Amino acid sequence: MRVEPIAPYTYRIPKQGRMRVDAVFFASESILKDLEAEGYASLQQLMNVATLPGIVEPALAMPDIHWGYGFPVGGVAAFDPEAGGVVSPGGIGFDINCGVRLLASNLSREALEPHKSRLADLLYREVPSGVGSERKDVRFSRKELKEILREGAGWLVKRGFGNPEDLRFIESEGRLPWANPDKVSERAFERGAPQLGTLGSGNHFLEVQYVDQIYDPEAAEALGLFPGQVTVLIHTGSRGLGHQVCQDYVDRFLKVAPRYGIELVDKQLAAAPIQSPEGQDYLQAMAAAANFAFANRQLIAHFVREAFEKAGFPPKAHGLRVLYDLAHNNAKFEEHKGRRVLVHRKGATRAFGLHHPEIPPEYRKVGQPVLVPGDMGRYSFVLVGTEKAMEASFGSSCHGAGRKMSRHQAKKVARTRNLVRELESQGILVRAATRATVDEEMPEAYKDVSEVVRAVKGAGIGRIVARLRPLIVVKG
Repeated sequence: MRVEPIAPYTYRIPKQGRMRVDAVFFASESILKDLEAEGYASLQQLMNVATLPGIVEPALAMPDIHWGYGFPVGGVAAFDPEAGGVVSPGGIGFDINCGVRLLASNLSREALEPHKSRLADLLYREVPSGVGSERKDVRFSRKELKEILREGAGWLVKRGFGNPEDLRFIESEGRLPWANPDKVSERAFERGAPQLGTLGSGNHFLEVQYVDQIYDPEAAEALGLFPGQVTVLIHTGSRGLGHQVCQDYVDRFLKVAPRYGIELVDKQLAAAPIQSPEGQDYLQAMAAAANFAFANRQLIAHFVREAFEKAGFPPKAHGLRVLYDLAHNNAKFEEHKGRRVLVHRKGATRAFGLHHPEIPPEYRKVGQPVLVPGDMGRYSFVLVGTEKAMEASFGSSCHGAGRKMSRHQAKKVARTRNLVRELESQGILVRAATRATVDEEMPEAYKDVSEVVRAVKGAGIGRIVARLRPLIVVKG
């Protein structure tokens, strides 16, 4: 594999073999060594992405790149529908619109500290987590669920689960308008119906954090962040519904790809032309699952506010507002360099630059917020998008720390340790469904997210605004 440095923190793999375009990735020297240690498996996946029909140069990967299904996690690719471009469920992911929402409060860390243990227990009780977790207090009929899949977060706001103001600070205002629930299978409905308002398992979490450091005072002021401020980060997606949508269409696309002359170097890249009936069906089903995920984070945010109130902080005291909510796993039509393209982001986020019309007006002078979770023992970051990102990465940036250890490896390493006790000694309270969940999500299982955001900053595709440290962690 030939890798060429072409700019700070930026590398190119020139077009070779069946690649239609070059591949470009962003990395520090440390991240480059991690990629070498894995035998460049995720970079090979990026090269495979570059073989898909209608791809617009280049195929991209963010600094949190690691091996995934089909596309690497951290992969970004744009496809031109007028040039036979395809849509690939593997380029969006099984957890459609997995994403993060950051709530910013009026509270200081000092004000929260005496109530921390009670709040941790309340959050664990109010927001179900774990494999197959379901809500028993709020249920929706089949008719209501179809409406949610069409309307997204706004449907819940209309019924009192949140504030109208919330919607302005959600990517796409919490709704992809081309959603069609009729393109979602019965099995997906069955899996999703009881799971709205739940975290799920794996790397999903709810964290109460505080602003530990400000790097960009102007941007922090525009976002309403201040030192010592309590925040809440919610990371989850479309649960079983999105997973089933992805599986249904991977199976369908594998059958139809040969009919459209699509030769796959990896079956996990199953694809169909954007303008084909199958491609259009998937985009409508994907949007419905994305709306489910927006609604899921909206309902969780409602119960987070309730937990703070039960812990002794009335609404005016906690003041929890949506700073921003963004997607990690989506495909959207966007204008880039004068072309309308379908941008796949899989473990990557939008990072639109200054004055972009899709950014809330309050943030346009600094750029779109980019929320980058780390691990439960260290820190997360808030960034903003840049003009360079619009030029170099289809307006995209990283989405997190990125795993460097498999779940199996992590559990093996953690076997002789008590991670809950270790974290508590650092002032971090953990509430989790099982010990296994905590062990497989141990901090050492992830890259140091500060290295990831350093590469983002160095490549110019994001500006670092603030660092957040955990106080309470709720895991599935």
